[in-house]
Amino acid sequence: MRTVSHATPLRRAPVQRRSAERLTRILDACADLLDEVGYDALSTRAVALRADVPIGSVYRFFGNKRQMADALAQRNLERYAERVTERLTEADSGPDGGGWRGALDAVLDEYLAMKRTAPGFSLIDFGNQIPVGDRHAVPNHRVAERLTELLSGYLGRRPDDDLRRVFLVAVETADTLVQLAFRVAPDGDEKIIEEARELLRAYLGRVLD
Repeated sequence: MRTVSHATPLRRAPVQRRSAERLTRILDACADLLDEVGYDALSTRAVALRADVPIGSVYRFFGNKRQMADALAQRNLERYAERVTERLTEADSGPDGGGWRGALDAVLDEYLAMKRTAPGFSLIDFGNQIPVGDRHAVPNHRVAERLTELLSGYLGRRPDDDLRRVFLVAVETADTLVQLAFRVAPDGDEKIIEEARELLRAYLGRVLD
């Protein structure tokens, strides 16, 4: 199974702390405006105004708003991975350990938390909703690849093609059911989410037990 490349890189990576802080403000502004006006009405000029930076600073990092949205999606994935890692570390230090079921809860719960609270996430998540409503395969491949990297050692499994395939199926299944849960209820229908959790447990149990 092929490795999927990361999202569109920055035009120029920040070197100094000031540049890194400016990039953070730009992406934060982009996320806030996505919630307020949506992707179609988003503009680089509006982002620059909200971030309180010159328009040239935006173009220093991004050629257009699609590249900016891709960078936000990549940041979402990095933050998601950090949150999952933190949860796994906490579970591992507990009296009973986490096991793969604890890992599943961490993966699903942190995704749901970001979907409910992270600015811009409901439109962008990891990049698979631009244009709005258009689902692409590559971001889910990217998420599955990242989870394979994160979880293989934790689970004591070799990150081979079989494990990558298992996680890809799990990610695609979770994505579809979570989208359904959020179509049914603004904060995600809890009964559908629990159905998704049980379905994933049954599938992963066949492979990981």
